[in-house]
Amino acid sequence: MNRQFDSTMGELVATALGRYPQRTAFLNPDGRAVSYRRVAQEIVHADRWLAAQGISKGDSVAQLCANRSEIFSVMGGCYIGGYRSVALSPTTSVEDLAYILGHAEARVLVTDRTQLPRAREAVAAAAAVGGTELRLACHDAEPGIPHLWEGIEEHAHAAEGGHARIENRAAADDVVRLIYTGGTTGRPKGVMGSSGSLALNAMLRMAGHDWSGIQLLCSTPLSHAAGAMIVPVLWHGGTLVMQDGFDPLRLIEQVLRGEANAVYVVPTMLYRLLDHPRVSDIAGRLRMIMYGAAPASPARLREARERFGPILTQHYGLTEAPSTILNLNESDHLDDTLLASAGKPYPGMAVQLLDPQGNSVPPGEVGEICVRGPLLMSGYWKEPELTARAFVNGWLRSGDLAYQDARGYYFIVDRAKDMIVSGGFNVYPKEVEDVIAQHPAVAAVGVIGVPDSLWGEAVKAIVVCRAGQQVEPRVLMELVRVRKGPVMAPKSVDFVAELPQTGLGKIDKKVLRARYWSDSARRVN
Repeated sequence: MNRQFDSTMGELVATALGRYPQRTAFLNPDGRAVSYRRVAQEIVHADRWLAAQGISKGDSVAQLCANRSEIFSVMGGCYIGGYRSVALSPTTSVEDLAYILGHAEARVLVTDRTQLPRAREAVAAAAAVGGTELRLACHDAEPGIPHLWEGIEEHAHAAEGGHARIENRAAADDVVRLIYTGGTTGRPKGVMGSSGSLALNAMLRMAGHDWSGIQLLCSTPLSHAAGAMIVPVLWHGGTLVMQDGFDPLRLIEQVLRGEANAVYVVPTMLYRLLDHPRVSDIAGRLRMIMYGAAPASPARLREARERFGPILTQHYGLTEAPSTILNLNESDHLDDTLLASAGKPYPGMAVQLLDPQGNSVPPGEVGEICVRGPLLMSGYWKEPELTARAFVNGWLRSGDLAYQDARGYYFIVDRAKDMIVSGGFNVYPKEVEDVIAQHPAVAAVGVIGVPDSLWGEAVKAIVVCRAGQQVEPRVLMELVRVRKGPVMAPKSVDFVAELPQTGLGKIDKKVLRARYWSDSARRVN
């Protein structure tokens, strides 16, 4: 929570939009192209509309929408006005939506036509549970609901003359985002993002990657990591190509039409793209494949490199230190020994591996990734005790276990909560998954611990096979035994048509485990 960075997200957005007013900033899922000038106009309108509704600096403004450019315009209005932007994922349950709206003390919920029924449910549930009263507004014209963009023409002058027309009123330390993530109590917790932290995140991305001429296709929700790509792309005059949900064929077609030349994906999306029968059509047409949010299989990364060339780049981070802690760049991906690595720190990031007592671990030994500096969150909203527990001697604890090799690269062995203790030995599921994923019949795999009377926890692999292919369980078990030893080898293998995923496309280990852990032996997550 070190505050030594004075730039603000509002200033960054204003400057970026003023550089290329005539260019296309966004291409929406419905085909609407939106210029930089128009986005600047929408941001000013959103700021003034919110103020006219009685929203004051420090109030929360929530959004529940399918992917569309106007989400960013409302975020931008929050950034310059000092409101707290609370962008909600469309995959969140109504129960959790209602909780978040109440917990964040939201004053207004902006929705769209596709999410309007769920937004109404969530507003009603929030009012019933906690007496939360908030206004509902819509990006689309709907009867009986305020239309957010009505009267926007009054602010056409905001786009004239560049960024000077957008007035930033937020300071670097002002919290301008609440990002809700999973909580240890089963309730989402709100991560407070300051304007300075978000600005630094954008600058680290600009320093760590080449964004020139990029037309970036984003199909993950703007409420999460995809939203962090917007300013770096706009700063370099590029275009954000919006998809509402991931569709490999639609991605391929947009690349072939010249609408996109780069993609942001989570690993499961990359695997689906690689497995699509028309993937070879876009070989040589992409300039960047950026992936993150979860570890990727080295075997599938090699396949992607062979298919697309040296254009892979990975980012690692946390909601609490947004996604720019470690980076495995394009050159790193040429070295097969590094494909299991999360990379090295972004410029200026302070990273250490610490033991539970807060001491540095020797090179080669496993410790928890910890980070400090102005990128970090301002804490958990209304959770001072939880905030205190997240830090050790000023270092933010990531919950990820890793070791560092002789060259300084970090290798994540797993989430601390996902580690399996089998017969007194620590088993890191990612190491087992990486071995199984090398088998040519395997499309995806998740490894968990399941109850066992002898071992305490037994290693189980849940496997998705590639179309038309099969493999015997004993073959995969033996593959791991030979490569990693008998402790790591799965005691059983199940085959499924698909693995459960979170709303962000990560393999949902909690759902996987729930199938095998009874209520009496439920594992704590």
